Formats: sequence, C-alpha cells, structure tokens
Amino acid sequence: MTVMLTEAAATKVQGLLEREANPDLNLRVFVCGGGCSGFQYGFTFDDQIGETDTVVESHGVKLLVDQMSLDLLKDAEIDFQSSLQGESFVIRNPNAASTCGCGKSFTPSESGGGCANAGY
Repeated sequence: MTVMLTEAAATKVQGLLEREANPDLNLRVFVCGGGCSGFQYGFTFDDQIGETDTVVESHGVKLLVDQMSLDLLKDAEIDFQSSLQGESFVIRNPNAASTCGCGKSFTPSESGGGCANAGY
C-alpha cells in the first residue's frame, strides 16, 4: 500500500482542481526538511509527471509522489476535516515517530534525506 486519500480529502481536492480549469493537473504530495519537528508535509498541483514519480490513484484523484517522499509517506492516509476551528488536511503517517502540535511537521521513525521538491 502507498499514500492514499480518504473520500473527504479526494472530494476537496477534486473541487480545488475544478477551480484550476486545467485537466492535466494532479496533486503532488511531498516531504521537505523543516518545520518544528524536522520534516514538513507539502502539497501542490503539478501538470508534470517526473520519471521517478510514483503515481497513485485514490478515489479518482491522481497523486504524484517522489521517491524520497514515498519512503517517508508509505501507508500514510490524507484526510480532510472541517471543524469550528476551520478546515484542514490531516495526515495520518505510520512512519512518524512524533508530530508537532499543529500536525504539519513530523519526526520520522528512521532518518531521511533533505527535500527532493525544493522547487515546489
């Protein structure tokens, strides 16, 4: 198994993609060094699929994941939640030894490299 979206996350991403009006766009999910716990999650829309990208389809949404990020996101689930505090994507990552309070960065169980997507 690889990275997957919940149905709620896929619905939100599909709505965001429709606003972009570019049928070639996919959701790129990546991990970069930084954040308060060592690594942080990133999302962007991308119409280019790299040679080393893994393409995962989840609930009708294509996810693009580079190899370094895939190692750190293996079996992770991306959800979308709405609450009184607002809306946000939530990542449940079994490869995280710990996460920060905001949930946007984590410390991996095993040491990883730097950011393979610094340009995103």
